[in-house]
Amino acid sequence: MTPMSDSQFAKEVLSRFPPAPEFKPFAIYDSDGDCIEFFTSGDSFYGERVDDLLTVYRSQDTREIIGSLVKGVSGLFRKLDKNLPGLRIEIEAGSVKLEHLFLLAQWARESPEIRTITYKELIGLAEESNVSVEMSLSA
Repeated sequence: MTPMSDSQFAKEVLSRFPPAPEFKPFAIYDSDGDCIEFFTSGDSFYGERVDDLLTVYRSQDTREIIGSLVKGVSGLFRKLDKNLPGLRIEIEAGSVKLEHLFLLAQWARESPEIRTITYKELIGLAEESNVSVEMSLSA
């Protein structure tokens, strides 16, 4: 038997497994951490802190935003309810579009222009991805 090269061995091993499923954007609400994580790509990423609520995930290859972490979601809703009493939001065991949550987070901040641009970019990414998050929360 002729020895295999590393690339031949890798090809042989990989041929025995089905191809990885296509990545689909998703978001998860973690009630224990009171946070939402959002991903549009399976790329390797690094986090970039925007403010006390938002961390964006950027692709290590392209540096483009490919996801985010929003912390303190219930506190965000309480703050909006207090500061904008005409805006009453209740989420009860439902699905919420991420762009709406990012828009609310942007409204809750008095952000410098660079942060506003980041929020707008994230809102566009969420709209394009058409991702919702399942959560049960009352503001």
